[in-house]
Amino acid sequence: MTALVGMSGGGKSTCVSLLERFYQPQQGQILLDGQPLQNYQHKYLHSKIAMVGQEPVLFSGSVEDNIAYGLPGCSKEKVKEAASKANAHAFICKLENGYNTDVGERGNLLSGGQKQRIAIARALIRQPQVLILDEVTSSLDTESEQMVQQALACCPTQTLLVIAHRLKTIEKADQIVVIESGEVVEQGTHQELMDKEGSYYKLRERLFTDDNTSNQDTEKSDAVKVQ
Repeated sequence: MTALVGMSGGGKSTCVSLLERFYQPQQGQILLDGQPLQNYQHKYLHSKIAMVGQEPVLFSGSVEDNIAYGLPGCSKEKVKEAASKANAHAFICKLENGYNTDVGERGNLLSGGQKQRIAIARALIRQPQVLILDEVTSSLDTESEQMVQQALACCPTQTLLVIAHRLKTIEKADQIVVIESGEVVEQGTHQELMDKEGSYYKLRERLFTDDNTSNQDTEKSDAVKVQ
């Protein structure tokens, strides 16, 4: 699990866009398993990479249809297995019609945490080798965030690339990459970077102060928006 951190506008989302091949790098190259990204066929690459964003897009239809979206013939057993890994099975079973419950237009009949977990289930059912999570916990309440964190802990076979500003998400990463103005300025584990007392240390201290002086679950100050 790698976490990309830094001030807003530093280049984190650009890294994700390049990895997704939304556009090509103007110089240098991106390697995936030691091979340049452009060596992979587009369809193959996107069968191995899945992304869940801050505002997951759900479609009007059942919970099952949303999880299995784009996978014709997908069995209900696989849908339930993915939902269980995403820590979504329990709340789905409590819905009026279970997996057949309509989520409403853009998922408006579900809470933010429920939508996020369904989106994670939709990603996991594809069994991606690389799972990109872009600010998936930033708008969740504490309980929902814990549910999502538990879901991520159940992904031992995936490589996780996480853009996050919640401390719990960042501290658990195997490596943290600090990006400023489009450049990597620090790289290491949470403890290694804290010991250096450099950019990450200052960023973390600022965020920690913000987390304790703002209302719980609403840390969205533009002045210190760390992702």
